Amino acid sequence: MEDYIVRATAGDAQIRAFAATTRVTVETARTLHDLSPVASAALGRLLTGGVMMGSMLKGDTDLLTLQIMGDGPIGQITVTTDSSGNVKGYVNNPSVMLPPNKMGKLDVSGAVGNGFLRVIKDMGLKEPYSGQIELQSGEVAEDLTNYFASSEQIPSSVGLGVLMNKEDMTVKQAGGFIIQLMPFASDEIISKLEDNLSNINSVTKMLEDGHTPESMLEILLKGLDLKITDTLPVRFHCNCEKARVEKAIVSIGKKDIN
Repeated sequence: MEDYIVRATAGDAQIRAFAATTRVTVETARTLHDLSPVASAALGRLLTGGVMMGSMLKGDTDLLTLQIMGDGPIGQITVTTDSSGNVKGYVNNPSVMLPPNKMGKLDVSGAVGNGFLRVIKDMGLKEPYSGQIELQSGEVAEDLTNYFASSEQIPSSVGLGVLMNKEDMTVKQAGGFIIQLMPFASDEIISKLEDNLSNINSVTKMLEDGHTPESMLEILLKGLDLKITDTLPVRFHCNCEKARVEKAIVSIGKKDIN
């Protein structure tokens, strides 16, 4: 299955929703950067969350950058995406290795540590918009949920997951969702959504069970009159090229190059 995002509304437009499958994108990042399993999970979650947030941008040239700056062994995690489903990213320490957490899963929180999440939106204005919050858990999804609530005042639920193949440590599943309530959402809609969210499995469990982004939203928004508005292809894409790098190197001068 190729990677893509589904965009939707529900509850008579009182809810907007996004769901994505990103296995190929995360596997591409793992291969290019030679990522360890925990680095694959950490970067993969931020790539997935970032590309869905990028699909919220309005302009064709708008860019979104997410930076997780923690004091854990993985160092900084950076993801940049546009409004067309192109996303790229890296971690400072791609080879970080940690034992599983107490639930027997990849310890993304331990790799990230304590620190900050920064969100930068470049929408062609004089200065990019920048928002920053303190990390709550380092698990990425919870921190993005907190960012939406505290910096953008949008009640949201974010779910992200990356599952690795135990045999060869390639990416087996990756994806996620973002569900957001509009300011005029009724108590009835909010209550129904909260009930649905309380009964779901993890993102990776849903993907392992064969669910697509569309069917994930059908579960998350059951009984809320889901309306799929469009789909958007997703790919790991870096716009760097040799000529661009050469130009940057030349600009710093012979003395500094030496």
